[in-house]
Amino acid sequence: MFTIAQIKEAHSKVKSGADFPNYIQDLIILGVKGYDTFVNDGNVQYYGVNNYSVASDEKYDEIKIAPSANKERFIEFLVMHQEGQTDYLTFCNHAGQCGIARWRVDIIEMTCTYFDQSGSEILIEKISV
Repeated sequence: MFTIAQIKEAHSKVKSGADFPNYIQDLIILGVKGYDTFVNDGNVQYYGVNNYSVASDEKYDEIKIAPSANKERFIEFLVMHQEGQTDYLTFCNHAGQCGIARWRVDIIEMTCTYFDQSGSEILIEKISV
């Protein structure tokens, strides 16, 4: 089973959204099946087989989440991040400004789904690696 230390090692190679595909490949090798990232404090819940899970601690000071989602603006920020124009913390702040409360990466389905505070799906993105 994977550990938070192993995941942190894989994540340490990520400098921008452009590094995301390699990160996903590293997680697959570790046996991670998916994870939820919570924008308000950066904690992440990782899932594996047989209901195995580990959680990271919060990573940064609290980010306020806008009460309603702005999907169009979020997509603009997401594209900027994926092109390597922003770092992770900047992306998280942008997500919060746009009402994104968390995202779920499903490594089996190769999707990333972004949710608002009520749990409604705002955007489902296919992951290409």
